[in-house]
Amino acid sequence: MSISFQTNYASLVAANNLNTNTNFQTQTIEQLTSGYRINNSGDDAAGLAVANQYQSSIAELTQGVLNGNQGVNALQIADGGLSNITTILNRLNTLATESASSTFTGDRSNINTEYQQLVSQVTQQASNVGLAAGGYLNNVNQVYIGGGNTSANSQITVDLSGPQNQVDATGLGIANTSVLGGGAELTGNSVRLDAPGASFLTSASQTFTFNLIHNNSATSVTATVTGGASGLNESQVLSSLNSQLSPYGITAQVGSDGQLNFGGGTAFTVSTTTADAVDQIATTASTATNNGVYNAAGAAVYAGKAETLTFQNAQGTANVTLTAADTLTSALAKINAQTATLGIYAVANSAGTGVSLQSTGNFTASTTAAGGTFTAAGAQTITAPTASATATGNALSAVSAIDAAVVQLGQVQARVGAGENVLNYGINLANSQITNYSAAESGIKDANVATAAANLTKAQVLQQASVAALAQANSAPQALLKLLQ
Repeated sequence: MSISFQTNYASLVAANNLNTNTNFQTQTIEQLTSGYRINNSGDDAAGLAVANQYQSSIAELTQGVLNGNQGVNALQIADGGLSNITTILNRLNTLATESASSTFTGDRSNINTEYQQLVSQVTQQASNVGLAAGGYLNNVNQVYIGGGNTSANSQITVDLSGPQNQVDATGLGIANTSVLGGGAELTGNSVRLDAPGASFLTSASQTFTFNLIHNNSATSVTATVTGGASGLNESQVLSSLNSQLSPYGITAQVGSDGQLNFGGGTAFTVSTTTADAVDQIATTASTATNNGVYNAAGAAVYAGKAETLTFQNAQGTANVTLTAADTLTSALAKINAQTATLGIYAVANSAGTGVSLQSTGNFTASTTAAGGTFTAAGAQTITAPTASATATGNALSAVSAIDAAVVQLGQVQARVGAGENVLNYGINLANSQITNYSAAESGIKDANVATAAANLTKAQVLQQASVAALAQANSAPQALLKLLQ
């Protein structure tokens, strides 16, 4: 390499290395002061892309943990409400059991007052915790926690949907129960179901037709009891009837006289038919009206007539206008449309030809036309339930309904508790993933302080050496001047 004044190669090399060492020192200081190994994409583009994915997962899981905790809190609130409803059901059972004793000599209406208030309280508390019909928890609840390899695996589902998870009075099947005296025994029936060893409906069936109120409308349903080759015993007869009648708030029982009776706070009349005259469970053509409620019978056969019916109770007054063109079906629909809000209902009588008016409280009913819906014009005051062969039928029905409600409530509690546990497991997994993702991100993005400190010392020494060498290289051309002396 020639020696010249024009180009100082050594100086250029020293200056280039000085720039390199200065950049190295600056980068090391940046790492130490920021705490990150990667401070811009140029530091490690591939590593930064992976670290950003970890960071996104951590953000998703952090919010997912909050979602999960909110879900657990909602279920815990519901759990507390379910425990309180259990306490209410226990009190309802106590009241129903008290009224179900035939030796009770007090006023059952006083017991029923507390009973009905508690039934309303069940619905109110179920609504407050979101497990009444249409409640916010009475759904398929999905809590997004994240961390899954698919969207479905990132969610936890707690299914509290459907009527089986409604713990209001209707959902638990106690809305129409009552502990008032009364219960409907079949008029004209002489069959005892409590005879030891008796068998019924051997290779035969018997049908019961109920005219009742369902969803505030008059309707007719049938319950058919069918015996196999060996027939049915008393317990099997009641089980068959109750499985079909429980959705309508009606319960079948055997009274103290051994005969079949029906109870419930809902309005109903019933008749029965059977082709088997040997081992039937009730005498053919026997009928009953729910005598556990206040009731009034209209004309045995309804005939359309222009008239205005007036109903009144403590809740208010309702007027119903009927015409000569009305049939029994349309008359029942018109009456219930106006009186359902008062708790007064109209159903077809047991013969299916006339009107039976029923309510859990006393009421007055009147018509402007003689021979219309009622046999006589003017007010008819209905102040007490008609006498019945069984004073405990309604209370016995209530006991059975409450027992079933306790079972259903326990099942809902189990689902809520399982939901809490599943959410907690999901939260624990998410917290573990947050920890491990954070460690993985740290391994890529965070600065190694010990290494960076050593690099800083190295950079400082190299920079100082570069400055000294550059000074020597810059002074080297001066030696060429001696050649010109």
